[in-house]
Amino acid sequence: MAGVKGQVQQRGVERRRAMVDAAIELFARQGVRGTGVAAIAERAGATPSALIHHFGSKDGLVRAVLEEADRRALQRLSVPADAEPTLDQAFDWLVRDAEHTAATEGRLAALHTTLTAENLQPGSVLHTWFRDRGRALRAHLAAVFTRAVADGSARPGLDPALLAAETAAFLEGVHLLWLLDPEQVDLTALHRSYFEGLAARLKP
Repeated sequence: MAGVKGQVQQRGVERRRAMVDAAIELFARQGVRGTGVAAIAERAGATPSALIHHFGSKDGLVRAVLEEADRRALQRLSVPADAEPTLDQAFDWLVRDAEHTAATEGRLAALHTTLTAENLQPGSVLHTWFRDRGRALRAHLAAVFTRAVADGSARPGLDPALLAAETAAFLEGVHLLWLLDPEQVDLTALHRSYFEGLAARLKP
């Protein structure tokens, strides 16, 4: 019975993954508002009721798509969820993530930026999700800067929270510039230039 139960659970995981993959593809191509649950279910080889069973609603599916994008970023960089990177490691990961985004994840980046803009107002469906994600990102960055001061790789007297907000602002802004004008804006080169400059500023 344990084997059968495991197979059923695995099939459920695979169906859920297929629905998320279908949603990523259709959302990126048609936008969230232009994509219905029925179209996503059909693309995934499932029924609309099965999709609602897994995610609760279309909004739940959108959250799952955003969470999957973050999970894939950590996975492709081989970064454990509980990692405590050094300053150099963190900057290297961010540059490598930009390389991957520029090469293969333009649609997903565009989806993320569009959804952020659509949920700026408190009370909108995903406002809390994006707000909390931003807070978590800044907290992780602040921890990187705090460790750098402690281990001597950054000069003392820095304000980790301020540096975290500055870095997060760069990451959000550079993606918007690139999405608006990818022929003129080199996402990877800008990341590399910014983090090389930031590292030089922080040296003891």
